[in-house]
Amino acid sequence: MDINIYQVDAFTDKIFGGNPAGIVISPRNLTEEMMQNIAEEMNLSETAFVTPFSRDSFLVRFFTPVCEIDLCGHATIAAFYALGQMGYIEGIDNGVMIAYQETNIGQLAVELIYRHGQIDKVFMEQDKPRAIGTLNDIESLAQALGISVEDIGVGENTVYPEIISTGVPDIILPIKSKGALDNIRIDKEKLSQISKDLNIIGVHAFYQPEINSETVYTRNFAPYVGIDEEAATGTSNGALIYYLKKNNLLEGNELISYQGEQMNRPSKIYCKIEEKDGDYIIKVGGRAKIVMSGILSL
Repeated sequence: MDINIYQVDAFTDKIFGGNPAGIVISPRNLTEEMMQNIAEEMNLSETAFVTPFSRDSFLVRFFTPVCEIDLCGHATIAAFYALGQMGYIEGIDNGVMIAYQETNIGQLAVELIYRHGQIDKVFMEQDKPRAIGTLNDIESLAQALGISVEDIGVGENTVYPEIISTGVPDIILPIKSKGALDNIRIDKEKLSQISKDLNIIGVHAFYQPEINSETVYTRNFAPYVGIDEEAATGTSNGALIYYLKKNNLLEGNELISYQGEQMNRPSKIYCKIEEKDGDYIIKVGGRAKIVMSGILSL
């Protein structure tokens, strides 16, 4: 059996930037075990398996090298960019095309933005945000990240790490300085244990230069699911913009997150938040680049 497989760098428009994802299209005969084996073979943070349902609807499953996860932001951006570029989604000259992905957490809309007949950006709708709780044991978390408790916060403001989910749960962790963010060195065993105990994916640390700044610098760590550090994380940045709104740290409705700098894979993630009927609608997006394509023979 031969299947089409791609490697796509998400949240960048340059080769060797952003966060690479494996994309497997039309895996109708793949078992869950085969998907997991392919993800392990690809050895990327996530591989997405995409099965077309209709002209604009796709079943998507996400696997890390060690397990399946419910949703992945950067792999969604990568997958739908590839679907558009390879003709699985019929494009337009200018404007927005809406497609849908069926995931383990339900149906989510994906926007493909076209300019002059080419895909410019892809935005994914995220799940309804949930504030799961404030983290109590900050000292253990600081130790697992190789920082001090005094490094945690936003300027002189007292804000605490919280577990937020817009599809998958993460600790959203405010860091007071860019230097402290850059100096994080994780203890994989300790952080994995914290993640296991709290039933979360990992930690999304951020530095906001000043209150209401629409630019943040971020790092993401998820050793519990086999990802020591990730160059760009869609769901976590969706959770981050909700966290900033919730804690009155962002007046506007848009955010740009710069991630991956310490991995030499610079990424630019665009985030949007809108309040509607008492709920928040969160979208995360960016550009992408297909860097490899081929046939996988099984």
